[in-house]
Amino acid sequence: MRSSDVVRRVSSLNSILGATLALLLTAGCDTPAGVEGEGGNAPGEPTGGTRGTGGHVGSGGTLGSGGTLGSGGIPGSGGIPGSGGILGSGGILATGGRLGSGGILGSGGTVSSGGTLGIAGMPGSGGRLGSGGTLASGGMLGSGGRLGSGGTPGSGGIRGSGGVTPGSGGASSSGGAGGHPPQGGSGGTAGPVSCTASPLSGGTQHCSSNSTGNVGSLSYSIWSSGSGGCITTYGAGAAYKATWNNSGDFLAGCGFQWNETQTYDQYGTLSADYAYTKSGSAGGWSYIGIYGWSNNPLIEFYIVDDWFGSGPPTGGGTLKGTFTADGGTYKVYQHQQNNQPSIHGTTTFQQYFSVRQTARQCGHISLTDHFKEWASLGMPLGKMASARLLTEAGGGSGSIDYSSANMTAAK
Repeated sequence: MRSSDVVRRVSSLNSILGATLALLLTAGCDTPAGVEGEGGNAPGEPTGGTRGTGGHVGSGGTLGSGGTLGSGGIPGSGGIPGSGGILGSGGILATGGRLGSGGILGSGGTVSSGGTLGIAGMPGSGGRLGSGGTLASGGMLGSGGRLGSGGTPGSGGIRGSGGVTPGSGGASSSGGAGGHPPQGGSGGTAGPVSCTASPLSGGTQHCSSNSTGNVGSLSYSIWSSGSGGCITTYGAGAAYKATWNNSGDFLAGCGFQWNETQTYDQYGTLSADYAYTKSGSAGGWSYIGIYGWSNNPLIEFYIVDDWFGSGPPTGGGTLKGTFTADGGTYKVYQHQQNNQPSIHGTTTFQQYFSVRQTARQCGHISLTDHFKEWASLGMPLGKMASARLLTEAGGGSGSIDYSSANMTAAK
């Protein structure tokens, strides 16, 4: 009930009580002076009500016994006029029965005392359902590669080696006639390889001292400073077989061929998986792993996971740092080639090497991790020209046969 209604009720009650009091006083004046009655009024008392029980006015009727007006919280409840004797004793308005006290309107407090409904929290307080993140954020799986536009055969001689010639303190870098290889793709067959896979059979053999070509979306390359050698491409990812026989500095590989327009990170996350067997010898030096070039700056780079003979090799360079990748420890070397053949003619350029300290013949290589590590050591790459699974031998007679090999560029 609103406070204005309470005021009106109280005002009305006062009027009724005033009228009642007037009647009682009048009746009291007509009563014989000596009669009090049982529990009656003393002469001259102005209440007109029975003192004690019942509240008879000269044996009259009870005045409002039980609290007629608004029992249960109406003004006067718990304090009936005349109840217990003198009018208002224990029941005078505002005595033991003030507004809001002991059963008056709002007994126990104003309406809604105790708090607004719903205090202690709006429904749902504590957070929105599902907060914590978007499901399945991540990346796209294994986007393939674009087949390149091809290259234009011509003069210029691609250098692909960089191996250290015994006693020279640098890399043997004999040039060769030929031209830029076709621009391969950035794809490849994704997934790990089997370290116990059986050797592949068939394939197409290419014997030359300088030859390149496509294998699906990838590209193969063979180069030597001497009598040449052979590469057999199987058409199964980057798998191939290479053979050499006193071929001087001999290189063979299969993988990515690009057009020097993008940095490595623009191709996505680059990686390789491989398994192979090897036999024979490789002369004074050898590298098995990843090999490639970038331009601006012009860099010849290696990631070496294995070698023939004793090792690990150093590339004739200066140690720049050590880091861990793909479950192994690699040492990083840098070496300068002075006036040596390159993919852009005879010039001076830098060589980068990551050399695994424990050789292996099956595994995964995270090319991107190596490139990032080199950059942190002040050895940046430029726009990418190539990156292939490599075999390089500095002489001798031998072979290497990849039973399984993949190279991927995943965006």
